Amino acid sequence: MYSEETQSLSDVTSMVEESLAGSTAGKYSCYGAERGGSRTSNISDAVTLAVSDLRAVLSVSPQKWLTEGDPVTLICEVYGSSTGWTFSWYTVTVSSDSGHRYKLLSDSSRGAGGNYTVSSAALKHTGAYVCRAERENPAYKTIYSNTQPLWLASVSPRVSLIISPSRTQHFTLVSLSLSCEDQSNSTGWTVRRYTEHGQLEDCLLSRWASQTGSTCKISSTVPKDTGVYWCQSESGDSYNLVNITVHIGVILESPVHPVTEGDTLTLRCLYPYTSPPNLRADFYKDGSLIQKQTTEMIISNVSKSHEGFYYCKHPERGESPKSWISVRVSHSESQISVLHTLSSVLAVCPYLLVTVVLIFRCYRIRVTSVEEDETSV
Repeated sequence: MYSEETQSLSDVTSMVEESLAGSTAGKYSCYGAERGGSRTSNISDAVTLAVSDLRAVLSVSPQKWLTEGDPVTLICEVYGSSTGWTFSWYTVTVSSDSGHRYKLLSDSSRGAGGNYTVSSAALKHTGAYVCRAERENPAYKTIYSNTQPLWLASVSPRVSLIISPSRTQHFTLVSLSLSCEDQSNSTGWTVRRYTEHGQLEDCLLSRWASQTGSTCKISSTVPKDTGVYWCQSESGDSYNLVNITVHIGVILESPVHPVTEGDTLTLRCLYPYTSPPNLRADFYKDGSLIQKQTTEMIISNVSKSHEGFYYCKHPERGESPKSWISVRVSHSESQISVLHTLSSVLAVCPYLLVTVVLIFRCYRIRVTSVEEDETSV
């Protein structure tokens, strides 16, 4: 057998590869030689052998953005080969040299079948995940899959990520400050990000920014600074995730954190090369035009129905990226709802109690009557 790739000959009549790898790919030919003689045949036409390495592919259902208590499932598949695989699950961490490390989940075995399900997501589940597949016959172990993030939004986070300028979309070539502030003024926080290119990075270990205390500062923003940012504690807990976009042209000025029901929401369309930067533009929600040719859009008394993706569009300057506006229920309304429910229950309770007593008395009277009839018989 003759390999054109390695320019080597092998004295075999057939070649069997039990487990193909990428290095096996190439062009192959064969020829015949007379045993004990000097005659040989011509080398045959070349056959190209292409080998595709089996890869594990990781996805999430129903979505990667979650609220505490939501169910979520990570799904690991090996494309082109569906049976005989055992799956392992890992979280991705950042090492001191800014590389990636993979830590096997302590309960990885429960996802051995290909699905790793969390019935009630908590803040500790925030992070980046990968999977790996392995089989015994024929023996094969895939490389680590693509990275799949899970983002958990806390109803009342104990740590706030303060961003300056205070908006989710930013111009290029400007400074951006991100600070972690908690209620107890504790230290040890670092700003971490997950870029749109799938890179997990720490501000403290980076070249793209500098961190002093719990404040991370990007001196000159570029589009690749787009990503999800959050505060990471020394123990590994993640808090207050914010999706930040750095864009060259038109941007939408929108609040960093969720808007409380009943509050006012103000959106503006900004452009870096005009003074003032406010543009007279059209505003859209979930792809539908909601307000035309205005410098700002104001929504009073915000409700859950106002939640969605917003962007603005200028006929000459272009349109901004989309920003998700989240609306949370106010504590006062929650308390009022609870009090209303309790008062309703308490109002009904006396009537329920009287009804139960009457039913019990009627039952006792009926039982006594039956016993007297049986005694007389």
